[in-house]
Amino acid sequence: MFHKILVANRGEIAVRIIRACRDLGIQTVAIYSKADRDSMHVRLADEAICIGEAPSSESYLNIPSIISAAEIADVEAIHPGYGFLAENAHFAEICESCQIKFIGPKPESVRLAGDKALARETMKKAKVAVIPGSKTVIKDQHEALRVAKKLGYPVIIKAKMGGGGKGMKIAHNDGKLLNAFLTAQAEAEAAFGNRDVYMERYLNEPRHIEVQVLADGYGNVIQLGSRDCSVQRRHQKLIEEAPVPSLSKSLRKKLGEAAVRAAKAFQYENVGTIEFLVDEDDRFYFIEMNTRLQVEHGVTELITGIDLVKEQLRIASGEKLGYNQDGVKFAGAAIECRINAEDPDRDFMPNAGKIEWLSLPGGPNVRVDTHVYPGYVIPPYYDSLLAKVLVHGKDRASAIHIMLRALREMEIRPVKTTISLHERILNRPKFRQGKVSTNFIQSVLVPPGPDQIAMQQAG
Repeated sequence: MFHKILVANRGEIAVRIIRACRDLGIQTVAIYSKADRDSMHVRLADEAICIGEAPSSESYLNIPSIISAAEIADVEAIHPGYGFLAENAHFAEICESCQIKFIGPKPESVRLAGDKALARETMKKAKVAVIPGSKTVIKDQHEALRVAKKLGYPVIIKAKMGGGGKGMKIAHNDGKLLNAFLTAQAEAEAAFGNRDVYMERYLNEPRHIEVQVLADGYGNVIQLGSRDCSVQRRHQKLIEEAPVPSLSKSLRKKLGEAAVRAAKAFQYENVGTIEFLVDEDDRFYFIEMNTRLQVEHGVTELITGIDLVKEQLRIASGEKLGYNQDGVKFAGAAIECRINAEDPDRDFMPNAGKIEWLSLPGGPNVRVDTHVYPGYVIPPYYDSLLAKVLVHGKDRASAIHIMLRALREMEIRPVKTTISLHERILNRPKFRQGKVSTNFIQSVLVPPGPDQIAMQQAG
């Protein structure tokens, strides 16, 4: 096991990693920008090194500064968390060249999974279904029109090197396609430094389902069950739960088997996630692999009892998995609500500023992953995530009730947050029934009429 690692991230995930390291007796080094000098991860780590100014490009994305900090602190490994450099194959290669272990998959796997067009071809060879789409990147507007006509509308344009909803645009006809194509290219260039895009047929009412995989360096690959991430806005998740509700035993089994085949095809090592879309006829299609820890990893931890961050550390240090597929046991249901500093009633406008009052929920079966505290000043430079509220119940109905209790206890003032939105979502009949698609959130953002209010109060 490692003696000392550097945490190349910030916010709640940096805190989460530091706590896992403490449990395992590993010393930690935090890096931080000048805007994050008072952040909780800086206080909790054994050492902390400032690596630059507030903008991410000058700090958390500044590879030379991060490597310099790692060498100064004499660490053995770097944990990238999620976001920033977590899925950057070049960064993983630099770590290797500097004799620093990258806590994640090998650079080749990161590069293969990150190239969405190549990943699709890899999945086809592994007999994992993919959504019908272009065979290669779309070169120009004329080709975009030809491919869209062949696939049939609606279509979705995606950044080849994309993720997190960036560079994704939907078009329902020729008139909308050209603008969507150009906009997607521009967003892809700005977010990933690569303007290449490809096209897929757009599924109207799909569920977004993902499967957690775990793979060591000795060829052992297992899956830790499925998560439903259909409640999202702008392709960014708001609520995640495990296991997926309203999913047959047969489909659950097929998804798990497909995820294991996918991970093996990517020659994967460490913790990862295979993401699928499931249509109204229960046909599922691979959409991407996330070669990192997910924001929503906690719901899988709650139903399996497996600490995924500790597993990352063990695998990266060369250990074998301590169990096989039959050794994974599932218990109850878990839900996570992402609490963002955003105003849902004003098109999710970000809200920076000082937290003057903070009351976090507690009690049985409630977990809060956060980096904020009373007096904390939310910087305007980074992701708006303030906290993740996670609950575990004996079944899904129990988990929903526990989450509602937790949300009612939670207060963050005067910053606008998504707390009240989550309460509205959990009270909707469709959510209660486990019948939501990726388009569900639009119905929640429209103010309910008298009949809907009566139904919510009755349900």
